[in-house]
Amino acid sequence: MIRTIIVDDHQLFIEGVKMLIAKMEDIEVVGEASNGVDLIDVLSSTEADVVLLDINMPQMDGVEATKHLVDKHPHVKVLMLTMHDTRNHIEKLLKTGAHGYVLKNTGGEELEKAIRTVHGGQSFYSETVTKRIMEGLQQRKNVEREHGHVQLTQREQDVLKLIANEFTTAEIGEQLFISPHTVESHRKNLMSKLGVRNSIGLVKYAVQMGLVD
Repeated sequence: MIRTIIVDDHQLFIEGVKMLIAKMEDIEVVGEASNGVDLIDVLSSTEADVVLLDINMPQMDGVEATKHLVDKHPHVKVLMLTMHDTRNHIEKLLKTGAHGYVLKNTGGEELEKAIRTVHGGQSFYSETVTKRIMEGLQQRKNVEREHGHVQLTQREQDVLKLIANEFTTAEIGEQLFISPHTVESHRKNLMSKLGVRNSIGLVKYAVQMGLVD
């Protein structure tokens, strides 16, 4: 029997998924939670094999919940079940350690296949998700042809993300606990590394590389 827990902040959605799983042989729902904090509480008293997890939830979202599962419950498989199909969301969750990624508009047959696949130790991505991943790989190849192979430090990536999200120099400094002068130094270094002339070029690069939506 494959034991599953459904985590979503919409109770109607949970009920719908429970109805689908009830029709699946050898798969059962052993728990439910409305956010990552509740999930941790459920797992303290309930054994599970697969957690079906949404991204946007209060208190602890799907990204943080996935990190917790990977760290504290490595035997539990994480299957993202969400409406978000942007490359940034997908890549972030896969890097965090999610074993599968399925969109909420999926049918019962694909959901069952996803649950069985990740439970068996393999990855599962819906068709749309696979397309986004392939688009990302192709886009990175195109960017590397345009800019060459560029290696950014973690701090440079942090600054670039904030620039792309329209934070001012002062706000970036506050977010990263660095001086405005240091922020501007990173900005100049980024433009030099990427061969762009202004912040618009930086934003374009960040979007192409999937650092922001």
